[in-house]
Amino acid sequence: MVRMEVSRIPKYRKLVKEDRILIARWRFEGYSRKRIAKLLGRAVSTVGREIQRNSFQGKVYEPLHAQSKADEKKERAWKAKQPLKNPQIYAYVLGKLRDGWSPEQISGRLKLEHPRDSSWQIGIETIYRFIYKKENQSRAWWEYLRRKQKRRRQKSGRKAQRTKIPDRVSIHERPGVVDKRKEIGHWEGDTIVGLGRKNGLHSAYERVSSLTRIQKMNSLKAEQASEAQLRIYRPLPKRARKSTTLDNGSEHVLHAKLKEELGMPTYFADPYSAWQRGGNENANLWIRYYFPKGTDFAKISEEEIQDVEWELNNRPRKRLGFKTPMEVFTKHLRGCSSC
Repeated sequence: MVRMEVSRIPKYRKLVKEDRILIARWRFEGYSRKRIAKLLGRAVSTVGREIQRNSFQGKVYEPLHAQSKADEKKERAWKAKQPLKNPQIYAYVLGKLRDGWSPEQISGRLKLEHPRDSSWQIGIETIYRFIYKKENQSRAWWEYLRRKQKRRRQKSGRKAQRTKIPDRVSIHERPGVVDKRKEIGHWEGDTIVGLGRKNGLHSAYERVSSLTRIQKMNSLKAEQASEAQLRIYRPLPKRARKSTTLDNGSEHVLHAKLKEELGMPTYFADPYSAWQRGGNENANLWIRYYFPKGTDFAKISEEEIQDVEWELNNRPRKRLGFKTPMEVFTKHLRGCSSC
């Protein structure tokens, strides 16, 4: 009778506590894995994996211990599917949103801080879906986003333009000295987009001193971006322009001009990894404080832009021991980094 009853169990059903009790009993009675599988109506591989994964210390198969291990695995899988149900992750994500971080920055930072714990690695889309979830609308978390859109655009309207950048060198091939922030001259660069994507700014951030340079772009074409970068770096001595790391925007396809004209190599961050240029991203947030989204830079004078640059470079920073970026940059140029 037992054989007939258990053989009717659907093969697709997951093992449950009763199955594990039967497996333990039949193993004790000396049944082979093949016979147990036949009695349960399951594949031999299913029974084999169950015994191998959930045995106590890898030797003794005890049904209650096996069920406990299976429950733990199920809970981990559930948390992985719904990471923001974890109160620690929830608090982290919400805290960073309040600090002005984008979902992209939060996702990237979590991967950096928890490289071996997949339960803490959350995709960008997961964070966006959580913010715009129907039951969360009353909390208005969308107000923490830079665009502050109450309703999210359809995904079809958010497709990124993929542009192949010639002679692109990955950030992972960048010399290790850049990461150590011991010598000046290694920069990060990005484009700040103006009203209607008609114009913008190129911002450059020096990694050691936090010095920020800004140049106007009359359009978002590659020629304008290249000219803006040359205007930023050409006046600097060679030791202060050793490299720059850019994002993957199409406006950077002429990046090789920096190396051709100034001997300055360029590197590119991974796609959707703005956190790899974290200093530049933070500088852009401050620039946006003065020039909010929707600014028409055609109406902004060069003098206004230089005033903002001066403000940013002459404000004391905690990271610099409350020295200003200009002070630190100047002292490094003089060969006195500890002054």
